[in-house]
Amino acid sequence: MGFDHADDAAVYRLADDLAIVQTLDFFPPMVDDPYIFGQIAAANALSDIWAMGAVAKTALNIVCFPEKMDIAILSQVLQGGSEKVMEAGAVLAGGHSIDDVDVKYGLSVTGIIDPRKIYTNVGSKVGDVLILTKPLGVGICCSANRVGEASPAAMDAAIRSMTTLNKYAAEVVQKYPVHACTDVTGFGFLGHLHEMLSDGQASALIYSSEIPHIPEAIHYAEEFLITGAAQRNRNFLEGYVQIEAGVPFGIEELLFDPQTSGGLLVSVPKEVGEDVLAELKTFDLPCAIVGEIVAREAKEIIVR
Repeated sequence: MGFDHADDAAVYRLADDLAIVQTLDFFPPMVDDPYIFGQIAAANALSDIWAMGAVAKTALNIVCFPEKMDIAILSQVLQGGSEKVMEAGAVLAGGHSIDDVDVKYGLSVTGIIDPRKIYTNVGSKVGDVLILTKPLGVGICCSANRVGEASPAAMDAAIRSMTTLNKYAAEVVQKYPVHACTDVTGFGFLGHLHEMLSDGQASALIYSSEIPHIPEAIHYAEEFLITGAAQRNRNFLEGYVQIEAGVPFGIEELLFDPQTSGGLLVSVPKEVGEDVLAELKTFDLPCAIVGEIVAREAKEIIVR
């Protein structure tokens, strides 16, 4: 039996204790280095598997590449992707390529999961805390980089975040009770949080001062080095989000900023929140408890 899952994946139940998870994701280059681009694209495609609580097993390359372009560039892209698949503990089983005017790359990933233990992106409960496992701001940093304004330090931080697999955070999270989980990607932090609250049972209170972020991203946002996608996210969420006075504009933009290979956003019982966070911090990436789930209020999300 197959059914769609809200995290851009399909789940096929094989038995009471076994299901197959399939995901697909690919996109054009985010950075100039083809090897790093391959790593980022693979990390991004693999992320949905861990956001559901599954284990990655196999992957297929999905490639669009111009026939007239240097094939050595494609080789570097595929090498970067292959290395991330191996790091994930999965096997690269082949793939498919087509001639196109632009380069695009990603993966179709297959994993396995116990269908009784699937994480969904809806189901947060009043009293939960929200944990974000990677910093925000990679979209803003990449936007600044495209016009030559991003510092090497900012891009290094963005690349490190985007190439870090969510595997490690997922392995920590799986030790604890989880009420909802998603990975933060194109809809931005607030867009994916909106999905987590879509059952209408609760609201989220977000602590703007606790949001992990790439420090330079706030400055770039204040200089309006922002993306059109972030503004579409802002417009869509206008009726759901209340941003209180005093929240800096740069932080606002971080919350709407679309992420590539972003972190996991996890809703866990408050009593285990600090334990989860302590384990996550051993991976030396900015992560934090960024909010809590409260009884339903007039607005679905309140940023304080």
